[in-house]
Amino acid sequence: MKRIFYAKNEVVRIGLVLNGQQRSATCEPRTLLSDFLRQDLGATGTHVGCEHGVCGACTVKIDGVAQRACMTLAVQVEGREIETVEGLNRGPHCDQSGLSDLQQAFRRNHALQCGFCTAGILMSCADYLQRKPDPSETEVREMLSGHLCRCTGYTNIVKAVLETAAERLGRPYGAALAPDQPGHAGTGAAEQAGLVDA
Repeated sequence: MKRIFYAKNEVVRIGLVLNGQQRSATCEPRTLLSDFLRQDLGATGTHVGCEHGVCGACTVKIDGVAQRACMTLAVQVEGREIETVEGLNRGPHCDQSGLSDLQQAFRRNHALQCGFCTAGILMSCADYLQRKPDPSETEVREMLSGHLCRCTGYTNIVKAVLETAAERLGRPYGAALAPDQPGHAGTGAAEQAGLVDA
């Protein structure tokens, strides 16, 4: 059984698999996973935004499932597998460029601006596409509702996710869209609300 009580000022060693590599470091039991990854293991791609689990910037995969690192204690991941944005270039959807197909689609579609939220969004999108390989635009937007991005307006992020899904399914990207339907990725909020003609 895993220990749940620690002495005041105790320091513990946490061992885990980070992006396919066995890693360990020491920390206080109250250390958040986001801080442990950044400060103790050097995985600085995991960003810390709100520290309340709201913005999604700290999203990582824990045993293959997207979770907020700012809502998880480092001691909770002892012996588990953690994947951060630095590990997205591993696996079946990567090529020699050093970027996953999802990261390449983000670049092609200009799906980032300042980049602060991008790592967390990429991790959620990678997790989502594993579980739902053929999402609709509405489903992608709903998944993204757990992330705050102040720069992009999300449209290009949605395009990148839909393009990646289509490519993985061997479909041309245009086939994944219905441009004559309200709410398609090329329609802005004013058109969707019927404020102007699309």
